[in-house]
Amino acid sequence: MPRWAKGTFVSITATADELSIMCPAEQVPATIRAERDWRVIKVIGPFLLDAVGVLASLAAPLAKADISMLAVATHDTDYVLVKAEALAPAVAALTRAGHHQV
Repeated sequence: MPRWAKGTFVSITATADELSIMCPAEQVPATIRAERDWRVIKVIGPFLLDAVGVLASLAAPLAKADISMLAVATHDTDYVLVKAEALAPAVAALTRAGHHQV
């Protein structure tokens, strides 16, 4: 894995077709093609691996607010990424849906 893939949030997924790295934008060299300006919303876990509807409870209010998201799951928790300009509206939509900030 590249040495620059480091920071407070790093997710690396490798498949036969691609290598996808999510990390703080300032860590990514300018020569690397990247989408920037995403913000991470941490969903406090842990959740049982067979829990049903966790992601749906986040995706539905964001979709209703016309906010695109990218989800990343780990063993202990989930993360939702939204574009920087959508962060405040995303938090508001999730709050209206009954989620709360810690």
